[in-house]
Amino acid sequence: MALKPTYAIPDLPPPTVTESARVLKALKRAHRYLGELKGKASSIPNQGILIDTLSLQEAKASSEIENIVTTQDELFQFNAFPDSPNSPAAKEVSRYRDALRHGYEQQLALGGLLTNNLIIAMFRILKRSQGGFRSTPGTALLNEDTGERVYIPPQEAPKIKVYMDRLEAFINAPLESCDLDPLTQMAIIHHQFESIHPFPDGNGRIGRIINVLFLTRCALLDIPILYLSRYITQNKPEYYRLLQHVRETGEWEGWLLYMIEGVESTAQQTLMLVEAIRKQMASLKRTLKTDFRFYSQDLLNNMFRHPYTRIEYVQNELGVSRPTAAKYLDELAAAGVLRKHRSGRNNYYINEPLVQLFLSEDSPR
Repeated sequence: MALKPTYAIPDLPPPTVTESARVLKALKRAHRYLGELKGKASSIPNQGILIDTLSLQEAKASSEIENIVTTQDELFQFNAFPDSPNSPAAKEVSRYRDALRHGYEQQLALGGLLTNNLIIAMFRILKRSQGGFRSTPGTALLNEDTGERVYIPPQEAPKIKVYMDRLEAFINAPLESCDLDPLTQMAIIHHQFESIHPFPDGNGRIGRIINVLFLTRCALLDIPILYLSRYITQNKPEYYRLLQHVRETGEWEGWLLYMIEGVESTAQQTLMLVEAIRKQMASLKRTLKTDFRFYSQDLLNNMFRHPYTRIEYVQNELGVSRPTAAKYLDELAAAGVLRKHRSGRNNYYINEPLVQLFLSEDSPR
């Protein structure tokens, strides 16, 4: 079977990219919902709650694109008991979350920069590897339905480095230096990264982390919570078709519309999810303040940061003794606020309304 020509990685921004009237209309809608999401997220009293819970959901959806599938229960149990035997898929999903969190924290430390060294560091966390950009030829990408080889990424290590250096400069250039909208830039960055395919494995997941970190770099979001992988999972054939269409034709409009509409759609879904979390927190806060003498904001935050919480988590985050932490959780379980479970010799306590919220997000729409 003949191989398709290698895509010629263009200069950045690619000279054939234009923001058509359709693209500009889509950008306007996407920015509206991103702005609403940014504002709504700021209403949650502890931003770490959203970073921890929503990044885990993003990790789950992103990994499903690569056919790494786990359940919410497996995922939350692994996060409650990371040292116990668990689903290999849950472990890999959690590493995606860890890579995303590391990338965000280091990006803040670097003043918003998203460097190649940081991208490599995220890859190493994701794959538990000390590797970096490919030094061996990349595997041809296949059409999932036909098995046909549709694209060969750059093969030589020096070329990969040149392309990634060029992409790094484009990602980190001052925003005012580019005439294109930041969401258009994000779509270009994602296409170029996936086409360079710089790592032996994990390129799709690292590329999707770069998406949301670029949005925080551009201040379109304060924290990396856009649930973009869910949209790609639900529209996977079109994602791969449009990636290849740009390579074969140089026509960008369809790809730009796909990515921008994905931002709009997932911003709307994430808005509803954040609002539901906010309402649950407000309701539980009233219950705790009315019915329990040990109410504190730290306790409330704990129950939402850890859908499956443990005595150790409450002990450490509230600064109380182990017996006191156990007493708090057992009283909450006795009152039906939490549901108590046992795993081996350890207890854990489930915030069921929050878990049900995530399960409903998993349900087909």
